[in-house]
Amino acid sequence: MVFKTDIQIAREADKKPIQEIGAKLGISSENLVPYGHDKAKVSQSFINSVQDRKDGKLILVTAINPTPAGEGKTTTTVGLGDGLNRIGKNAAICIREASLGPNFGMKGGAAGGGYAQIIPMEDMNLHFTGDFHAITSAHNLLSAMIDNHIYWGNDLEIDTRRVVWRRVVDMNDRALRQITASLGGVSNGFPREAGFDITVASEVMAILCLAKNLEDLQERLGAMIVAYRRDRTPVYCRDIKADGAMTVLLKDAMQPNLVQTLENNPAFVHGGPFANIAHGCNSVIATTTALKLADYVVTEAGFGADLGAEKFLNIKCRKAGLSPSVVVVVATVRAMKMNGGVAKADLGVEDVQAVQNGCANLGRHVENLKSFGVPVIVAINHFVTDTEAEVQAIKDYVAAQGAEAILSRHWELGSEGSADLATRVAEIADSDEANFAPIYPDAMPLFEKVKVVAQKIYRADAVLADQKILNQLKDWEDQGYGHLPVCMAKTQYSFSTDPELRGAPTGFNVPVREVRLSAGAGFIVVICGEIMTMPGLPRVPSAENIKLNADGDIEGLF
Repeated sequence: MVFKTDIQIAREADKKPIQEIGAKLGISSENLVPYGHDKAKVSQSFINSVQDRKDGKLILVTAINPTPAGEGKTTTTVGLGDGLNRIGKNAAICIREASLGPNFGMKGGAAGGGYAQIIPMEDMNLHFTGDFHAITSAHNLLSAMIDNHIYWGNDLEIDTRRVVWRRVVDMNDRALRQITASLGGVSNGFPREAGFDITVASEVMAILCLAKNLEDLQERLGAMIVAYRRDRTPVYCRDIKADGAMTVLLKDAMQPNLVQTLENNPAFVHGGPFANIAHGCNSVIATTTALKLADYVVTEAGFGADLGAEKFLNIKCRKAGLSPSVVVVVATVRAMKMNGGVAKADLGVEDVQAVQNGCANLGRHVENLKSFGVPVIVAINHFVTDTEAEVQAIKDYVAAQGAEAILSRHWELGSEGSADLATRVAEIADSDEANFAPIYPDAMPLFEKVKVVAQKIYRADAVLADQKILNQLKDWEDQGYGHLPVCMAKTQYSFSTDPELRGAPTGFNVPVREVRLSAGAGFIVVICGEIMTMPGLPRVPSAENIKLNADGDIEGLF
């Protein structure tokens, strides 16, 4: 059987004018700011006008730890959203925007796949509506203003050894991780060590995704700590007087982007913090707006549930007052076999025992998510090589865990293939079974919060941290930041900090390398193991195969 590629399917789609998509949610054309014919931003004035409406049901889609075999979390998110609309529900989808770094590196596109995609696919995976460029520009404006302040006399008495604000670029570029800036003589400023992170790791990205409106955005930007004085007192963005200009640059980027699925259902695609180095969720303003406009909102959290879902539930829901009605965990037969020890080249051969062996990873995620007080259902994202016996093995395992697994064929059949999943998810959401609560309280000491995540979610024996890190956390508590949640930065491939340790490992520790205070975003970043906030390109990056063909169409992006 020959299958069409994702890009072939996307290009054949019957796209509707974006005004028609907005009308499905009751958004009039004058409240849309169009970017071409197939995408638009929703105006802040319209968002303000619907705040008194009742919220719909929030459905979170997460997954097992990613494997090279593929899981299809975004594909399932889109398929479930289409499926809900197919069975007569008023549903909207909320996902993140794609970063150029992984698109040109090794991850590829982030708009779903097969017949469960969001379009326009090429635009979404490249410049889209310019949000990431605006975030990069706002972030680096602050960088420039910090160095400019130091150059013109340093009235704030910034200790140039303690400038903690790094620059960003939306590209994987390991050469920029650690640099020396301002070389070349007196006119270029004072030489100092500096570095770059990828844009999606920027605190500005986190703030845009957590801010409720423009006023909240500027307040949060102003609260960012950019440097310290010799007496260790902090210097804030508002001290540099950059918060106003940054808000101007972010004014349009703050408005959610509306696009559509292949089946012409509404989808908000807005914001894009990575889940392995940031909090991994689309913007609060997109999610809360969708909840005012639709009866069901399907959103996703990045990478496995130990990262994206944990942060969605402990950070985003806590900060935005959200409460999910049901959590869907995506798994595949292929990924279970890989977790069970099967090589990628052999995944097409039936191996029920390997599926059973690999299910421990899925089981741990299901158990973890239940601890938040939310009903959990497993979506088995179907691949054509799956056998009935392998699918049944997952269903039997999940049933033994006190949950339910449903096969979904949305990749192949679109909403027709996800209707069963959608029906069951809607039933659970409507039952109001959820009794959601984060797994640690605001008042818990910061290091104790780290230990709760590491021990209850990762199942680590202990957290290893130098006294310097413990002292830093205690200092932040003394400064009034002890109530903040923690944002764990670690590998996405394992519950541990070792990416090669698959399945459901035990008997390991979590080493903390560094902690960073994101005072504006409102969380503490805890960097564990060898995770990098500026990724590098692989030996053969995807960029080598991306080009325009003779017809001017993009090839190699998907």
